[in-house]
Amino acid sequence: MERSIISDIQAIIHSSRVAAIRSIDYERVIMYWHIGKRIVEEEQGGYERAVYGERLIPYISEQLLPKFGSAFSARNLSYFRQFYRIFPIVNALRSQLSWTHYRSLLSMDSVNKRAFYVDQTVKNNWSARQLNRQVDTQLYERLSLSTDKDSVMAAANKEVYPQEPKDIVKDPMFLEFLGLKQEAAYYEKDLEAALITHLQEFMLELGNGYSFVARQKRIHLDGDDFFIDLVFYNRLLQCFVIIELKTHKVTHQDLGQLQMYVNYYDRIEKLAHETPTIGILLCLEKNDTVVRFSLPDKSNVFASKYHLYLPSEEQLSREIQNEMKRREDKLDE
Repeated sequence: MERSIISDIQAIIHSSRVAAIRSIDYERVIMYWHIGKRIVEEEQGGYERAVYGERLIPYISEQLLPKFGSAFSARNLSYFRQFYRIFPIVNALRSQLSWTHYRSLLSMDSVNKRAFYVDQTVKNNWSARQLNRQVDTQLYERLSLSTDKDSVMAAANKEVYPQEPKDIVKDPMFLEFLGLKQEAAYYEKDLEAALITHLQEFMLELGNGYSFVARQKRIHLDGDDFFIDLVFYNRLLQCFVIIELKTHKVTHQDLGQLQMYVNYYDRIEKLAHETPTIGILLCLEKNDTVVRFSLPDKSNVFASKYHLYLPSEEQLSREIQNEMKRREDKLDE
């Protein structure tokens, strides 16, 4: 009895404190919005607007800093002004979003991208840190181009510890940091060299738990030499990950070659406590049907398409809208 009432009261206190903090955060957001609005109004009504605008924010900051602190620095006042300009309707602000959320949203130059992250943050109750994580991993772009959108969203909405090989394979992968032009002619050795030069960025794109092992790993099979493009190790699954690079559309021969490399590592390199080797064929184009029929069931070999540039805003908007409509239709069924 006593434990029950104590736990109930503790829950009430915790809930009330959380609500109070959220209320304070929201009031702070509203305050910053009104400050931004007032600054914009003053700038628009001032004489010699360009010069006046440059001097106005430093002047306001000088007056406010001694009394109200660093929250009203010139830099932050500029954020308040930008906040009002990007979100001009105060009643449209979401009470679930803190100022830290909005600060992240201000950096986005796309209306549709901002709207997507606002909706997903509210829907999934993302903290500001979780929102930043989704932005950093390019959820918006990845979702629009993925052939398995449900899996992309499922991975985004919760921190999933990988249980099987497909959990650590991203499809598609964005390699715009390489600086290779989509329309330019380049060879697999150029792609490999660019990936090695930008190894840190590539490993961030691969995901968590990766360590680099080898480049152009030589294996000798009964008189014949073969060279594996890239070898990594994933400590989360405790397995080797072999990556082959192809600058053309995937073929069944490519998949067969990668399957051979995976078999070699499983039979020669893998230790007893380690899990089976994973093979990723990173290709410019792929045919999912060819992939499915070229590989045995439950194969640890996967084909992943790469993009050398981020898609246009029109492409992203169209794909996101189609995906949202698909989800709505599923709910109506």
